[in-house]
Amino acid sequence: MNLLVIGSGGREHALVWKLAQSPHVTRLWCAPGNAGIAQERLVRNGEPVQCVPIGAEDLPRLLAFAQEQRPDLTVVGPDNPLAMGIVDLFQERGLRIWGPNRRAAQFEASKVFSQQFMEKYGIPTARGAVFTDPAEARKFAVALGGRCAVKADGLALGKGVLICRSVPEAERAIEEVLVKKAFGEAGRRVVIQELLEGVEISLHALCDGTTAKLFPTSQDHKRALDGDQGPNTGGMGTYSPAPFLDEAGLAEARRCILEPWLRGCAAEGIDYRGILYPGIMLTREGPRVLEFNARFGDPETQVYLTRLENDLLELLEASVSGSLGRIELRWKPAASVCVVMASAGYPGSYARGKVITGLDAAAARPDTKVFHAGTAWRDGQIVTNGGRVLGVTALGRDLPSAVAAAYAAVERIHFEGAHYRRDIAARALNVQSP
Repeated sequence: MNLLVIGSGGREHALVWKLAQSPHVTRLWCAPGNAGIAQERLVRNGEPVQCVPIGAEDLPRLLAFAQEQRPDLTVVGPDNPLAMGIVDLFQERGLRIWGPNRRAAQFEASKVFSQQFMEKYGIPTARGAVFTDPAEARKFAVALGGRCAVKADGLALGKGVLICRSVPEAERAIEEVLVKKAFGEAGRRVVIQELLEGVEISLHALCDGTTAKLFPTSQDHKRALDGDQGPNTGGMGTYSPAPFLDEAGLAEARRCILEPWLRGCAAEGIDYRGILYPGIMLTREGPRVLEFNARFGDPETQVYLTRLENDLLELLEASVSGSLGRIELRWKPAASVCVVMASAGYPGSYARGKVITGLDAAAARPDTKVFHAGTAWRDGQIVTNGGRVLGVTALGRDLPSAVAAAYAAVERIHFEGAHYRRDIAARALNVQSP
């Protein structure tokens, strides 16, 4: 089969790396890809993955390329093309594509849609309300004592959620989003939710329209600095499995979140085929959904796909064809840890073009894979080309050994201004220690 993967980040590198291992894949393009993706080769025939210089949001050119090359399946990585309707566009032209259509992608593209859907179908979430008027928004925030999450309705590169713990903080957040338009059109409406307390984890489920197969747990680290300090980012590292939700807890999450979600989709005529990624807060009252995402998390993809034993292409094919119910997901018992190395200044402004050294030394370590996120080739060298640059990922027989392996690989890689969190999985290690 010939495949086209859309995207250029660490998530897409992990998808390409795993798909390249499938014996079914004979040719693989990635648009636009990155320097690491360009180094991958197919297991079946040794052919290199071909990076195509077309942006992930350039739907007309992506369509033209697909109509010319006729891939057997297109795999969409990022959220924006899904929200823009790339799945609908390709399907209307008779092209097979994996990912939620525009209507289904609303679960991520609109916090308002998601909040109202959860309330309608009894999916446990935070108490919240929708606002366009700053004064009304402030009143609600004051009623919550300022302890709230102010969420831009639309997509905002993973940075559209402002956590507030006081009335002044909430008022500043509302001013930023609704008045100063910090997130542009994405902040035309806001959802304000009560602030939930507990442990946050990431759940993922592969869906085929009627069936949802739940993944093991993982935990992302959104804040830029150790100890969950600093601004929110797209994710500074993750690990799987997370010890905070056992098999009984996963079964409870399926019963109270996934099952009513599936019933709601059926009632609303939403044909959801792709990954559903709910962010979950484990509260004293049980699991609560913080938000829904309509694609693989990044960097969660890196730890999931290093643990996944199934052929990923076969899973995506079953998701598209509606035959997922006949497949069992299989996972390595090992733990996986991903540490993100970022550019100086991220998630704010940052420079590009810094030469990266030590990649071969890191990759030579056993059970280690360096996934590229923001990288490019320049004058025969790999250089930084984004805020999150690399996702250094390692497997271990248990979480402590996976953590040690990931950081041992990180220490071999260097570029000017590199920064990373040094406490990925620390909370889990504290739970597991005697």
